[in-house]
Amino acid sequence: MHVLVVHNRYASAQPSGENKVVDQEVALLREAGHRVEVFERRSDDIAARSLLAKAALPLLVPWNPAVRAELAARLRSGRPDVVHVHNVFPLLSPAVLAACADAGVPAVATLHNYTQVCPPGTLRRDGRPCGECVGSAPLPAVRHGCYRGSRLATVPLAVSLSVNRRRWWSGVERFFCISAAQREVLVRAGMPPERLAVKHNFVPEPGIRRAGAGEHLLYLGRLAEAKGVRLLMAAWDELAAGGGVGVPLVVAGTGPLEREVSAWAAGRDDVRCVGLYDPAQCRRAIARSVAVVAPSTWLEAFGLVVVEAMAAGVPAVAAGHGAFVELVEDGVSGLLHRPGEPASLAASIRRITAEPARNREMGLAARRRYEQGFSPAVGLERLVEGYRTAIAGRSGGGNGTPPTGNGNAGPPRDIRAGRDGGSR
Repeated sequence: MHVLVVHNRYASAQPSGENKVVDQEVALLREAGHRVEVFERRSDDIAARSLLAKAALPLLVPWNPAVRAELAARLRSGRPDVVHVHNVFPLLSPAVLAACADAGVPAVATLHNYTQVCPPGTLRRDGRPCGECVGSAPLPAVRHGCYRGSRLATVPLAVSLSVNRRRWWSGVERFFCISAAQREVLVRAGMPPERLAVKHNFVPEPGIRRAGAGEHLLYLGRLAEAKGVRLLMAAWDELAAGGGVGVPLVVAGTGPLEREVSAWAAGRDDVRCVGLYDPAQCRRAIARSVAVVAPSTWLEAFGLVVVEAMAAGVPAVAAGHGAFVELVEDGVSGLLHRPGEPASLAASIRRITAEPARNREMGLAARRRYEQGFSPAVGLERLVEGYRTAIAGRSGGGNGTPPTGNGNAGPPRDIRAGRDGGSR
């Protein structure tokens, strides 16, 4: 197939699981012989813009006409079989969907979070789960300043969600949900269930697996409240007060809580803050772990680090909500703790470190789970299946087999009915 991937890359200063997934899928498709091109913007480039251009950027979040024209021209000249849309915030906008319609090319979209129903995409406010905007106008998000704690910064996202809702729902042939838990939330919010398919992210073979019992517990990710970092610190303090668990905690990552975590870890020998690891360092750190800890307090749409641990034969201790409940089989391939409860997290960490033989069995079960559901072979099959379904849907076919030629036969679907002409 000929695939055009559309993605706004997140800033490189912070680790991005979404950037990683996009890069891995592009590489996977190319290795399988598919022709893949990329149409992207980079958030890193915002810093180099003029003050005027930066000031105008919020106006382009709901709709970027220049992107529509540029992408439509590229689609007409290149004629890909399908466009795969990932992130469009803040430099691309949903105008990419209009470009696909202009050129008559079917689009699929991976939903990496909850931005279809929640302006910041987290379903979380003030440290607690929140669904006030789900299925309704996103006015509560503006009132509470849900994006970066700012009402002004939240407005462009709320406007984009409101005016482009119908465009997304009619302009995308197939949505890839990255977990069944995420799909359930989106269906309840009114998204068309027939277009929502579950396609878990895959993880490449790490090239290294755990050989022994492990040397440390590992937290690998963004140092942010939603990721359960403060919860982990409280649980670890409880464990330390009881004599510890015999191995240190390694905290790898950066984020808004970095100073707080560093101050907490200073002077203690049971915690090591190592900063941002590169990919090779991540793989080695995971393979040397007794377990990977994922204590997120928000409803994770997936949980990439958990699957990366599975690939290395390492069990996880994860919060018992969101996607984690379908990734981790409690007591078999890892442990689930009660979300938001330090005592429950501490008990799970104590249990997974206290029984080496059971831990080893969990690691083997985790690896089997990876091979069955999250390997590159499985990821490629589900990805191509989704593309074929989208192509058949746009061309009027029904058997999931792409038509001959470039798969773009037939007139483009008119998705402009979902646009409020006075809102741009």
